[in-house]
Amino acid sequence: MALMTRSTRGSTLATLWHSSVGKKAAMAVSGLVMLAYLVAHMLGNLKIFFGAGELNGYAAWLRTIGQPFLGHEWFLWIARLALVAAVVVHGVAAYQLSRRDLAARPTGYRHARRRASYATRTMRWGGVILGLFIVWHILDLTTLTVNPRAEAGHPYQNVVASFSTWYSGWIYCLAMLALGLHVRHGFWSAAQTLGLNNPRRDRVLKLTANGLALLLTAGFLSVPIAVMTGVVR
Repeated sequence: MALMTRSTRGSTLATLWHSSVGKKAAMAVSGLVMLAYLVAHMLGNLKIFFGAGELNGYAAWLRTIGQPFLGHEWFLWIARLALVAAVVVHGVAAYQLSRRDLAARPTGYRHARRRASYATRTMRWGGVILGLFIVWHILDLTTLTVNPRAEAGHPYQNVVASFSTWYSGWIYCLAMLALGLHVRHGFWSAAQTLGLNNPRRDRVLKLTANGLALLLTAGFLSVPIAVMTGVVR
């Protein structure tokens, strides 16, 4: 009985995943997981305005969350694995839905502009830009592979060193603008996919989407701009 139940459950999940509705739901849920991370990450980044001790201390504290039950940095690795899983699910579902959308359109369509709305094109290309940025960001400020200073345990100094180079600052700024557009449309799409919208809630949901996009864009942009203008050094 238990085997049959697990088998049935696995079959149901597989069927759901292979459906367009299931992929959209997976995108919505994984997107909300990433959104929660982004809000927390942005708030942590803003500690740079309180000085090196504050940001470096915060980074050190993250590695001790859950102790003594969890080992050193265990929480960080659990969070990273969950985030990677969300990114992979989100990206794979988006790619497969895009392929289905293109395959469903007639060949030789005369008006190419109608193949996708402005929002859809923005989401697709924004996703590609953000995917490439994530790789750069990890190499720059996580593994410190391309960071000019690369001083482990000193995120404040590494951030300042990174954004003191013109290319890193501009890469980050362009990526954050893409992030804002992605969050704005993605939050609204997730609400629709999960059935949260209705005529009475639509205005609030749209305002929330715009507010979150603006908050995250402004918050993330404030750090590189502060370094590039000498406010943080």
